[in-house]
Amino acid sequence: MEDVLTVRLPSEIRQMLNRTPGEMGHDVRLYAALMLFRLGKLSSGAAAEMAGVTRVMFLDLCAEYDIPVSQITADELRREMAGD
Repeated sequence: MEDVLTVRLPSEIRQMLNRTPGEMGHDVRLYAALMLFRLGKLSSGAAAEMAGVTRVMFLDLCAEYDIPVSQITADELRREMAGD
C-alpha cells in the first residue's frame, strides 16, 4: 500500500534543474530517503524502499553522497575487534 503526497514547488526550480515532473518526484523521494536514513529515522531497507531502489543501490548512493552507513565510532570498532 502506498500513500500519495503532493509537494508544491515553483516550476522555475524544476526547469532550472532540467527535470521532468516524474524525474523531480523521483529525486525528491530519493533525497528525502537519504536524509531520513542519515538522521536515523529509517533503516537502510526502509529508506531504499522509499527511494524505489534496491538496498545495495541505496547503500551505493549513501557512499556517493558521503552518508555513513554505520553509526559505530572508530573507538567502538577497535574495542569490538579487541574483544572487550
